[in-house]
Amino acid sequence: MARINLSKIRLQIFKNKELFLLLFLLLFSITSTQIYNLNKKQINKNYNSLINNTYFQKNLEHIFDGLKPRYEITEHIVRQGETFDKILKKYKVSENEIKKIKKNLIKDGNINSLKTGQKIEFTIDKLNRAKIVNFIFPVSRSKKIELSRDLTLDIFTKKKMITNLSKKIVFKEGRILNSLYKTAIDLKIQVNVIIDFARIYGFQVDFQRDIRKNDSFQIMYEIFEDDEGKIFETGNIIFANLKLRGKNNSLYYYNKKDYVGHYDSSGRSIQKALMKTPINGARLSSKFGMRKHPIDGFNKMHRGTDFAAPKGTPVMASGNGIIVRARWCGGGGNCIKIKHNSVYSTIYAHLSKFANGIKNGVRVKQGQIIGYVGSTGKSTGPHLHYEVVENGKKINSQKLKLPSGKVLKAENRKLFEISKIKINVQKSELILGLN
Repeated sequence: MARINLSKIRLQIFKNKELFLLLFLLLFSITSTQIYNLNKKQINKNYNSLINNTYFQKNLEHIFDGLKPRYEITEHIVRQGETFDKILKKYKVSENEIKKIKKNLIKDGNINSLKTGQKIEFTIDKLNRAKIVNFIFPVSRSKKIELSRDLTLDIFTKKKMITNLSKKIVFKEGRILNSLYKTAIDLKIQVNVIIDFARIYGFQVDFQRDIRKNDSFQIMYEIFEDDEGKIFETGNIIFANLKLRGKNNSLYYYNKKDYVGHYDSSGRSIQKALMKTPINGARLSSKFGMRKHPIDGFNKMHRGTDFAAPKGTPVMASGNGIIVRARWCGGGGNCIKIKHNSVYSTIYAHLSKFANGIKNGVRVKQGQIIGYVGSTGKSTGPHLHYEVVENGKKINSQKLKLPSGKVLKAENRKLFEISKIKINVQKSELILGLN
């Protein structure tokens, strides 16, 4: 009987061999999948155990650290108001390291008075607590100081680097469609040249109210290039012309001892005792006279002139003088008072901060940056409150008429006329592309 059944089974398997083959494959797949899943769980468990292992993590970090560049080379361009310490702290350089760098540079360069646009180069060892291994500091147009670290002795060796520079004269001109600053930037004129241009015209031009659309300007200035043609620094503005409503305002640079400066076509110095406005690109927001105080809410005499400008806009000394106040002044916030002579003093209020080195007793020059626009004290927004004091009485700075400075006479006038002819010829050659 058993043999008959077995025969029947074999017969059924033979007749339905495709079905039985399919069932076998299905069972095999299910079994294989279960075995794989069990193995996968064990593999994942082992993998997680390995990944979380502290020793493995340290080795992995060491491997990847070895793949990253150990030394980071940085070229930092100094911005307005930046200090030596602030720059290095930005790159996570320690206080002790900064002190070492300063100690090595203090005799060769003025690290407490950085110039805007100045380039500082340094290399940091990121695997050695952000130590500086190389530092290059510009001292002048052609001289740099290089500090190189001896890793064994942990000391710096100093080397002077001299760059051969050639002077070139550049001529640019443009029509003002939006602002003088934007037009000049579009012409690729360096920022410090634009600032100098605004400074020399600041004695007679109010850049917010006097300039109109389609006014134009010309500028001819010095640049100093290295052997590769890279501009290392800019020099003096040799010629400038600001054409306002069709009227030319030409200025020429005269470089003779005791008479150095910019003069108009008649040989009269552009420099006056006080600048018309001590800030560039600002808007006159409140005039001298009676007004309703925006905070106190009642009418009172406004004994100054307000210039609205973005926070951080540089404020210049409107004339040569001595700082007699640089501190908090109550409602005036951070303020500065400059005594120019026995007759005139000027006051600058609501500053966000003072420029480097500005304090009582310091002598400043006309056009020197002394602070930055802010909204400290009694103020509803960033602006400069500017006052002119004449013989102890506050007067309207916008109506102040001061005589020009030097007037070239005799031999100096003859030399100036010769210099002016040479500049005009050189300008014509640059316009025609002959130079």
